[in-house]
Amino acid sequence: MSKTIKMTLVTREGCIHCAQTKELLKKIGSEYPELDVREVDMTTPEGQELIGKYGIMSSPGIIINDELFAMGGTTEKELREKFSELK
Repeated sequence: MSKTIKMTLVTREGCIHCAQTKELLKKIGSEYPELDVREVDMTTPEGQELIGKYGIMSSPGIIINDELFAMGGTTEKELREKFSELK
């Protein structure tokens, strides 16, 4: 059985890279049933805490299994490689 891949997106309203990342996850998400995605607005107290903890400088901050994976977006190739590593 695959273990869950926990992904947190630290996003903000009107962020184009956040929207692109969410579209990418919609596109490939069904291929990764073990993926558990949570979105946190960076303007909330929790969002601010995540920014401080992980040193996020641009949105979206992408945290996978409690490690900072990327800032300012990612590519389908990078995500697929990371998910394959974690399966």
